[in-house]
Amino acid sequence: MRHSVITRTRAPLRLGLAGGGTDLSPYSEDFGGAVLNCTIDRYAYAFIAPRQDGGLAFRAKDLGLEETFKSPEDACTSKLDLHRGVYLRMVNEFNRGRHIPMTMTTTVDAPQGSGLGSSSALVVAMIDAFRVLLELPLGQYEVAKLAYEIEREDLKLSGGKQDQYAATFGGINFIEFLSNRRVIVNPLRVPVWIRNELESSLVVAFSGQSRSSAAIIDQQKAALTGNSVSALDAMHHLKSDAIDMKRVLLQGMIGDVAAILDRSWASKKATASGISNSRIDEIYTLARSNGAIGGKVSGAGGGGFMMFICAPENRLQLIEALNGAGARASPVKFTELGCETWQTKA
Repeated sequence: MRHSVITRTRAPLRLGLAGGGTDLSPYSEDFGGAVLNCTIDRYAYAFIAPRQDGGLAFRAKDLGLEETFKSPEDACTSKLDLHRGVYLRMVNEFNRGRHIPMTMTTTVDAPQGSGLGSSSALVVAMIDAFRVLLELPLGQYEVAKLAYEIEREDLKLSGGKQDQYAATFGGINFIEFLSNRRVIVNPLRVPVWIRNELESSLVVAFSGQSRSSAAIIDQQKAALTGNSVSALDAMHHLKSDAIDMKRVLLQGMIGDVAAILDRSWASKKATASGISNSRIDEIYTLARSNGAIGGKVSGAGGGGFMMFICAPENRLQLIEALNGAGARASPVKFTELGCETWQTKA
């Protein structure tokens, strides 16, 4: 481990095109889940710089939070749960519990509660920075699994499994979640012309409402464990949509991609209350009247980002209409690479 360098990492955020929710327990263990997602040109960043005073500092620049500790024991009181969880797990498991004096700084290209998988991408970024700093022999599956364990088991944060794998691997992936925690990431070899057509047809818009996904996810889990027939049927439909989405995307049938987005949106709303609200419905209606042929919320719902498909020649009209209504809209670009880490002199 070299202490004279700064370690820098970025992990991409993602759009969930289909199957979101089927990566939750207990559905994935009982029936097998499947999602199709794609990473986009927005990132979670983590920077680790050495300290000479023996201390420890966590900085979340996008949140305006900074905490400094004299010892690692003091870090247990940190309000930055993700920073604390990653630091303690990595030091205890991979550095024999020995403190590493450092300043860990993070920032994310999206607001909290964006629905773009930003929290998990941030955890992946911090883990990968430690991987390089400590010269650990961890592969992509191991990094993603570790991120899942830190979030869901160590920190007890509600959520699924897809975001950690999307951020680690990057690209357009069909991801299967099977029993015994098995995960299979299937990168899709999408022809360039189809990739370009889909990218040129996509618009994302921030609803202006950040949301905590935990309450919605807890409702979904409760419905499944309570044997809700409607919630279970909706989950089956979401899984089927992911399979259908893979097929039509590889065939370049962008109109069918839009139709599946709409179909999935209807199924997702049947899994828990609060997934949609008046603001989301308003934005969706406005988008459909300005060229969108399909759309849905990205992530658990209740707020965050929405995504829409339109004919590329109508994209500017759609963006202007959404921006005029206060929904921050923009095009996005797909990314092929997952988490990337490099070092530079301190």
